[in-house]
Amino acid sequence: MKKYPNKPKSVYYYGTCLMDLLYPDAGLAGIKILQREGLEVIFPPSQTCCGQPAFNSGFRMESIKVASHQVGLFSKDIPIIIPSGSCGAMIRNNFPELFKNDILEKEAKSMADRTFELTEFLVNVLKIKLEDLGEPVKVTWQSSCHAKREMEIGDSPKQLLRQLRNVELVDLEREDECCGFGGSFSIKEKHISAAMVKDKVDYISKTEASILLGGDCGCLLNISGAIKHSGKIMNHLHIAEFIWQRINIGRN
Repeated sequence: MKKYPNKPKSVYYYGTCLMDLLYPDAGLAGIKILQREGLEVIFPPSQTCCGQPAFNSGFRMESIKVASHQVGLFSKDIPIIIPSGSCGAMIRNNFPELFKNDILEKEAKSMADRTFELTEFLVNVLKIKLEDLGEPVKVTWQSSCHAKREMEIGDSPKQLLRQLRNVELVDLEREDECCGFGGSFSIKEKHISAAMVKDKVDYISKTEASILLGGDCGCLLNISGAIKHSGKIMNHLHIAEFIWQRINIGRN
């Protein structure tokens, strides 16, 4: 991963498929937070999937075809910010191997080196400071397997949440366990996936939090669907949308 000792003037923003289709407000919130810090945010409009679904299913050539399009769009030597540990891990960890001995190997390696998950960039590069303008609220946080284990972002999401003085962050029991989504896993192994997400919903309910926060739309989609199916009522938000709401309440 490339180091940025000085605050960059411009960054790319990679929106992800699920965010584009299902959580657009969260995607826009991430852009607004970066702009609030004085950055020019470049969003290549023709960006598409990172190629992870095909890659994880063993369709290497199909994955390369999709991924090569992204490599050509993010060519400037500036950070690439992704509000998803899953897509971020695909680019940072798998692009170098995927394009090994390929004509785009150098460009793919560069893209991988410049890729950051949103919260790690806000904490480690921008060193952002947040002022909470909201009312007291109790939340809990669900880690993303890819963000935690593949991108190794540490506790950067929680560092951001702990800056919000009126937000009580309740630790989630067995937080490190997968919610059962895993992309195609939830389809191919639906019974195992259903059992895993049921356990997750039970642990979330024990926190008595009013909002579930996460950093990956796939996890949020899976868990929120299971919560609704169980008959429980609980709001869920991507951390970017939650932070943007908290720091802009009452402002135009």
